Amino acid sequence: QVQLVESGGGLVQAGGSLRLSCAASGSIFRISDMGWYRQAPGKQREVVATITSRGSTNYADSVKGRFTISRDNGKFTVYLQMNSLKPEDTAVYYCNLRRGTTYDDWGQGTQVTVSS
Repeated sequence: QVQLVESGGGLVQAGGSLRLSCAASGSIFRISDMGWYRQAPGKQREVVATITSRGSTNYADSVKGRFTISRDNGKFTVYLQMNSLKPEDTAVYYCNLRRGTTYDDWGQGTQVTVSS
């Protein structure tokens, strides 16, 4: 199991920016696919953005053009840069690490609140 620790959440006004970070505890990070998910109150968890071990990215339609996922394999860290934030982006954001069928680990989540 890999420990994942998210940071960077907080309260921001609509139109503002935040950068989330997720630090992994092991070098398995380098060969794992990473993702950011979010869960708003009363809603199911949904994927926000993913990045493969080789750096290919994918985004939910709702965040395309506003959010950017990136990774630093030297620091075992994945980032989510969030710009032009909207109140509907308010949620708990979770980091996920996935490698085959052996690793499917989640962080504890970080709250992002966007005020109108």
